[in-house]
Amino acid sequence: MHIHILGICGTFMGGIALLARAAGHRVTGCDANVYPPMSTQLEEQGIELIEGYDPAQLALNADMWIVGNAVSRGNPLLEAILDRDLPYTSGPQWLAEQILPGKWVLAVAGTHGKTTTTAMLAYLLESAGLNPGFLIGGVPQDFGVSARLTDSPFFVIEADEYDTAFCDKRSKFIHYRPKTAILNNLEYDHADIFPDLAAIETQFHHLVRTIPRLGRIIANGAEASLARVIERGCWSELEWFGRADGWAASEGSSVAHAVFALAGESLGEAVMPIAGEHNRLNALAAIAAARHVGVRPQDSVAALAGFKGVKRRLEVRGSVRGVTVYDDFAHHPTAIETTVAGLRRREPGGRILAVLEPRSNTMKLGTMKDRLAPSLAQADSVYCYANKLGWDPAEALTPLGRRAQTFDDIERLVAAVVSEARAGDHILVMSNGGFGGVHQKLLDALGAA
Repeated sequence: MHIHILGICGTFMGGIALLARAAGHRVTGCDANVYPPMSTQLEEQGIELIEGYDPAQLALNADMWIVGNAVSRGNPLLEAILDRDLPYTSGPQWLAEQILPGKWVLAVAGTHGKTTTTAMLAYLLESAGLNPGFLIGGVPQDFGVSARLTDSPFFVIEADEYDTAFCDKRSKFIHYRPKTAILNNLEYDHADIFPDLAAIETQFHHLVRTIPRLGRIIANGAEASLARVIERGCWSELEWFGRADGWAASEGSSVAHAVFALAGESLGEAVMPIAGEHNRLNALAAIAAARHVGVRPQDSVAALAGFKGVKRRLEVRGSVRGVTVYDDFAHHPTAIETTVAGLRRREPGGRILAVLEPRSNTMKLGTMKDRLAPSLAQADSVYCYANKLGWDPAEALTPLGRRAQTFDDIERLVAAVVSEARAGDHILVMSNGGFGGVHQKLLDALGAA
């Protein structure tokens, strides 16, 4: 079967492409504003990419058109597909029908940390010899691809609460029917489709309703929002993490270590390749989920030291003249704050120059603009790319005083950062998009300075 994917370079749809190809299908796809790491991954896998959504692509005569949720009514290719009554489906629906039947699905849901936790969980199962299939919203460095299909009964998936497609406004995770579900955290996000936190809690409640009695929910005990979700009904086994009477984690003998415990009993200390309390909780949830499929927690703790992390999660892109440039996917104020804090803990001796693109739909709407300055409080300098926003980022960043600057031109932003940078500094670039290739522009400019 020939499958053509609209919006193929999104992290989720790129994973669908790899799974479809592994299942024996011919796969092609199209997208706009193609950027790494997904475009690079697809090209390496020999999947043909077409720039844009020209209706001329109908000449491909695909047997199935899979439509990503970034594609809306009015898109010329989608309109042509609908006009000709061609067979189409969404990525989650295709996954649910073609890949997940018969699998023990382990799903990781939450506002933050989904990608890292999903990658950790897949890595722990891999370390235990379980050879899991997976679909992750990023490229885990331990595997080199965002998705794979295996003959293992286990499949690990990042379970996103964002809507499914133009024709299906339920959250993606409703399609997955997991037997093991991590509820990592829950706060307001996706202001373009959810009016308030209560609406997102309802979607999480719907997810809980799909989990069987023999299934297990592993939920963050520090989140009042998740407590409300569980109070609305829970029909499965339930374990809490992040509190003393359940699964707990604390800083170990150094910032780079973590001590894990279950009901007060120590499970051992692990070297953490990624810093911060939020990553200790991510690891804790992954350890608890792995136990549900038979992996001893002590074995998971020991395996953590080998976890390499995920691309675009405090990923070092290069170092020039003693200045290190990082790439991170952070785009929500909570994620921005924890990312800056994590880098500060890991590198306490150097300055942090934060370079931010408020690109997500929630940020573009200005819903969280009042939280932007506090989220960047630990940075020494802030450079914000005002990319046609509907609000004034300079005004939002006023509490930071002279530490913050805004730019509507990437070249001017790069020049300003490079003029301030000195040996020992850490340039932390945060965006959920390609950011105009700013990472390499910074490295090149540092080299030429």
